[in-house]
Amino acid sequence: MDSTVSAAPRAVKIWFTGKLEPAFSKLDVHDGAGKTVDQGDSLVDPQDTTLMHVSLQPLTAGAYKVHWHAVSVDTHATDGTFTFTVK
Repeated sequence: MDSTVSAAPRAVKIWFTGKLEPAFSKLDVHDGAGKTVDQGDSLVDPQDTTLMHVSLQPLTAGAYKVHWHAVSVDTHATDGTFTFTVK
């Protein structure tokens, strides 16, 4: 899912195939130096519990790494990462 975008996004949104347990699911974003660039407001959307999102600080050109940890309502845990680059 690595990609390049021309405009810096304001948020990262990830959709999952199953409903998530909000208390145990989290999303964070770091720059190439490992500095956190999200707003610390990661959450599972209350209207669509298959959607997790986090707001971002204003981003400059560079590479960013997204890490997510998700626990489904049936207690299955999964996590992963992907990167994106802002031109």
